[in-house]
Amino acid sequence: MLNEVISLVLRAGVLIAAEAARPGGPRGAGDKADIDVEVEILLREGLLRLQLGDFWGEETGSALTGASHCWVVDPNDGTTDFLAGRPGSAISVGLLKDAIPVLGVVYAPVTTRGPDCIAWEHSMIGLMRNGRHICPNLDARQFDANSVVFVSTAADQQPELNTALCAPARFSPMPSIAYRLARVAAGDGIAGVSLYPVSPHDVVAGHALLKAAGGDLLDQDGHPIRYDNLNKPLCRSCFGGNLAASQRLAARPWRQRLSIP
Repeated sequence: MLNEVISLVLRAGVLIAAEAARPGGPRGAGDKADIDVEVEILLREGLLRLQLGDFWGEETGSALTGASHCWVVDPNDGTTDFLAGRPGSAISVGLLKDAIPVLGVVYAPVTTRGPDCIAWEHSMIGLMRNGRHICPNLDARQFDANSVVFVSTAADQQPELNTALCAPARFSPMPSIAYRLARVAAGDGIAGVSLYPVSPHDVVAGHALLKAAGGDLLDQDGHPIRYDNLNKPLCRSCFGGNLAASQRLAARPWRQRLSIP
C-alpha cells in the first residue's frame, strides 16, 4: 500500500507547491491556509479508499469509531511559516493499527534542497527517500559536535540560547515538526524538537519513520509517546530521534531558558 499512499501524497504536494508559487502568495492568514482544507479533502477520500478505518485530520476533523486502523493526517504541517513564504512545510500521513504507527509518509514539496519525500510501512527494512531505499541507523549515531538537532524557525530569534540547549550538536531551524522528525529518521540529524504542544496529526507519520530507523519519540518528561487516546493532547513538548540524545535533550530547561509558558 505504501506506493499508492506515496503517489497520493505527491499529487497533494503539487497543490501545495502551486499554492506557494501563487502570485500574491498563498491564500490564508495566521495559521490557516485555504489550501490545507483542499489537500486534506483529497487525502481523506484517497486514503480511506486504500484502507477503511477511522480518520483523524487537522482540518476536516475526526471520525473515531474504535476501528483497528486510523489514518492520521496533517495536510500542511507548518502553515504559519508556509504563509510567510518560508520553505519546509510538509504533508504528514500516518497510519495507526491498534494505536501503533505502521506507516508514515512525510513530504515537503518546497524546500531549499528540493522536494523531499520520506516513507515507510510495517515489515519494510529501512526507508524510502525520493524513490531510493535507504537504511539509516539512529541507534548507532553519536550525540556530538558533528550532529544536528532540528528545531523550529523561532530558534533564529535566540541563537545563543538554542546553541547552548542543543550542545554539543548544532541546531538547524525548519518549519515542520513532521519534517524535522522525518529528516532525523533519514539520517540528516540526531534529534528533532518541538517546544509547543503537538497533536497526533503532527507526529504520527514522523514517529513511524523514527521507529523504523531505530529511534523513538519522547515527551517533555522523557516518556515514550503513545496513541491510546487521540482525543487528548499528546504532550507539551516532544523530542524524537536517537534515544539517548532525545533523553538528554528532554531533560534540559528549554521552557525556562526560552521563556516559554
